[in-house]
Amino acid sequence: MIQVMRDDPAVVDLVTRARAGDKAAWDLIVDRYAPLIWAVCRRHRLSGADAEDVGASVWLRLVENLGGLREPAALPGWLATTTRRECLFFLGQRDRQVPVEDLDLGSDSGPASDEMLLIQERRDALRQAFSGLPERCKRLLSMLFSEPPMRYAEISATLEMAVGAIGPNRQRCLDQLRRSRPLLNLDDAQPTGGSG
Repeated sequence: MIQVMRDDPAVVDLVTRARAGDKAAWDLIVDRYAPLIWAVCRRHRLSGADAEDVGASVWLRLVENLGGLREPAALPGWLATTTRRECLFFLGQRDRQVPVEDLDLGSDSGPASDEMLLIQERRDALRQAFSGLPERCKRLLSMLFSEPPMRYAEISATLEMAVGAIGPNRQRCLDQLRRSRPLLNLDDAQPTGGSG
């Protein structure tokens, strides 16, 4: 069990550094609190893939809300509460879906560990790239890709943006995201073929 101390200087330091864009601090936060997120997901009986989806949503919420966290030392509690909410939301969405019966998924038991590492690297790079976007882009993309997605009329009213400007602004924000250093570094690091 993780003890939450209101004045834990290590947590305060990590949050402060992460707010300033320190990648090492982000990595330490993920390393330190990923087990907490997994534990909450397991309590909600989520499978590995479902728990990963919930975890990705929690980390994205943290990227979006880290700057507004009033008490940095409360990060573990914030993560636990956000994970519980995301689990409940996910379970509610799943209950509304109609299962597809008897799919032949083949004998593949899932991606190899190398593939899982690449998937995690991509997710980390995307989170870091997203955190570097201007606040208006973060808000717009969060609204567009929320579950369920917000309607253009709601986004227009919230961001005080004409409905006709949402699509072009979305494209500019996505282009900026694609050109971000973390994603470009990830592309540079990917092998281009052969055994590398």
